[in-house]
Amino acid sequence: MKNIYFGFIAFVLLALSSCSDPKDEYSYGTLIEYDWNAAADSASNALINKFWNETGNYFNYGNDDKELTFHYWPNAHAMDVVIDAYLRTNDSKYSAYFDKWFAGIKIKNGNTYENAYVDDMEWNALTMIRLYNITKDQKYLDAAQQLWGWIKDAWSEDVGGGIRWCTGSWVEFTKNACSNAPAAIIGARLYQITQNEEDLEWAKKIYDWQKQTLVVSSTGEVKDNIIVESGEVKGSALTYNEGTYVGAGVELYNITKDVVYLNDAKRAANYTISTLTNSSSNVLRDEGTGDNGLFKGIFIRYFLELIKVNDLDEAYRHKFVTFLNNNAYVLWTTGVYKKGEYEDNLLFGSSWDSSPVSFTQLTSQASGCMLIEAKAAYENLKK
Repeated sequence: MKNIYFGFIAFVLLALSSCSDPKDEYSYGTLIEYDWNAAADSASNALINKFWNETGNYFNYGNDDKELTFHYWPNAHAMDVVIDAYLRTNDSKYSAYFDKWFAGIKIKNGNTYENAYVDDMEWNALTMIRLYNITKDQKYLDAAQQLWGWIKDAWSEDVGGGIRWCTGSWVEFTKNACSNAPAAIIGARLYQITQNEEDLEWAKKIYDWQKQTLVVSSTGEVKDNIIVESGEVKGSALTYNEGTYVGAGVELYNITKDVVYLNDAKRAANYTISTLTNSSSNVLRDEGTGDNGLFKGIFIRYFLELIKVNDLDEAYRHKFVTFLNNNAYVLWTTGVYKKGEYEDNLLFGSSWDSSPVSFTQLTSQASGCMLIEAKAAYENLKK
């Protein structure tokens, strides 16, 4: 067993407090400096070892073959963790899963990538785009563009525009944050690949609709959805909706250099870390198991992209980095179940400040892995 990540250098900071002013300091108790690359190796390897279905070429929903169910959208996020690990290490043991996963999830989804839940298609399109950017294999881009076509078909002018959450007749007709901000990210990222202006215009249109309809402009709070029949905006803020709105703002800022997008992203990120936290530990709060287990990791993914923006003012960067650091430390010290010789044998639960026992779901596991990979990626940026 490698114990390199368990080696430490103690250093002391003050107790973490949540605040809305970017100049305010986060502080927290005695922390331990880990080898975050080794920690990320262990986390991402555990995801593969405990969830990968060798026969079906997809990620099971429960660890250690305890629940073999296939869930479409969590598989995209699990593969995103594998991509993170590959980008960090350039190790072919991770890229070996790319084609297997690409084929496996299509078979398990009924021999198609299409799905009635539009956001499920969006998460997978985002993963396909990442796979294309790494490999330049056309099949990934073709799949992403096919998904993009289905996603755009879910736009309508009801309630002024927006992409519906589900095309099935069995659910209420709503247009959700989770089906719009990810779509804006898709449009922006496809534009950066193809330079197709139509994709960029779609990204801007979707973003503008969400900002006008679902976002509280004064605070950065992102409401969950609007009911088309009544026009009622409902649903309190969730970390993944905040995160994808941050991500869409970052993508559009990077393309256009319009500071409005960057300011929107800062405001939403600041709202999240000041509001959607556990007051006792100042980590992102437990939003529940099932689908909700993924929410925090999605926020962290796009939060890191904001931290990486060169033009982000240093007061915000300092605050955001400190929050990222605290979440990673708390998760790695108190929120992980480590069994025996625990390298590659660890589990994350829905809470980042308390550990699961011996069972967890793919959603929570992938979310924890996203945080540890993000922390490692940030540390590597400093080198």
